[in-house]
Amino acid sequence: MTVDRLLPTEDAEDLIALTREIADKELASRVDEHERAETYPEGLFATLGAAGLLGLPYPEEFGGGGQPYEVYLQVLEELAARWAAVAVATSVHTLACFPVATYGTPEQRERWLPDMLAGRLVGGYSLSEPQAGSDAAALTCKAEKVEHGYRITGNKAWITHGGKADFYALFARTGEGSRGISCFLAPGAAEGLTFGRPEEKMGLHAIPTTSAHWDGTVIEADRLLGEEGQGLPIAFSALDSGRLGIAACATGLAQAALDASVAYAKERQTFGRKIIDHQGLGFLLADMAAAVDSARATYLDAARRRDAGRPYARQASVAKLVATDAAMKVTTDAVQVFGGYGYTREFRVERYMREAKIMQIFEGTNQIQRLVISRHLAR
Repeated sequence: MTVDRLLPTEDAEDLIALTREIADKELASRVDEHERAETYPEGLFATLGAAGLLGLPYPEEFGGGGQPYEVYLQVLEELAARWAAVAVATSVHTLACFPVATYGTPEQRERWLPDMLAGRLVGGYSLSEPQAGSDAAALTCKAEKVEHGYRITGNKAWITHGGKADFYALFARTGEGSRGISCFLAPGAAEGLTFGRPEEKMGLHAIPTTSAHWDGTVIEADRLLGEEGQGLPIAFSALDSGRLGIAACATGLAQAALDASVAYAKERQTFGRKIIDHQGLGFLLADMAAAVDSARATYLDAARRRDAGRPYARQASVAKLVATDAAMKVTTDAVQVFGGYGYTREFRVERYMREAKIMQIFEGTNQIQRLVISRHLAR
């Protein structure tokens, strides 16, 4: 990956250089093996945590990196260009830390954040249910207040890192209606908590996605984050940031597909010329490059607004929509550049195309992003 980045500080430039070094050594060298075998990369997130890459946008006082979102997302993009599944899991971990960092009490932050931001505890995000994906207000998983805390009963679905994470940002119903949902920091292992077999996915094979079943598990009262009934505002504010993470992951994936396509086009010859010198293919590569650059520009614009304390929800939806649609188009075009070889597992571009599809779906489908954007325009 050879992106010429415009970074705000020399420290940020050093961070990107460190990320590239770690990503080349720890991710690029292992991705093919684990994605093909569908095996979990044990120990990898501990390595990323030890390097300080799992808490970048959070305060230094709790062990975070104190980096602006503009820089964190570019780190995430670098990871995604080597291994999309790991980058997505990193983004989800950052998302799972958000409720504690933003809505937790000082005691909760002091108790949990240092281990979370150092990667000693890796997190998952548990919002969706079998019948409640885009319609988050339709959650049915219950959190009943009991003498020693809350009893959790119900099913959750589509949990990235399910069964592997040490904690989950869990959203469950404590009352009626959309204002009856609360947020909890749930343990990754507890009596009465079980996980389904990993989903047989089209891509992102190395990181499991599972369902979870809570069978009357009791968790401590101090695991409630924010107030009862505050769950949906917490979830939606977290998702604004999470959508930027997915936009960065999609951009990194598209950049990897573009880089592979350009390299191949410079080597492959037809009719006595390198195929990059044929105008039809050269224009295709140019369109791919424009899509990648546009995707990056949209997520950086939203991130800079976030860093400046300005509203950015609409821009986050635009970034998620533009970047993931771009990733789908660019990775599909990459397969076309490679021709018949692109349809084989000998080259990574077929995996890139499979991985891009889910990015148009999770963290709010792109149809939901269009709904969010149109509602902002109507106000």
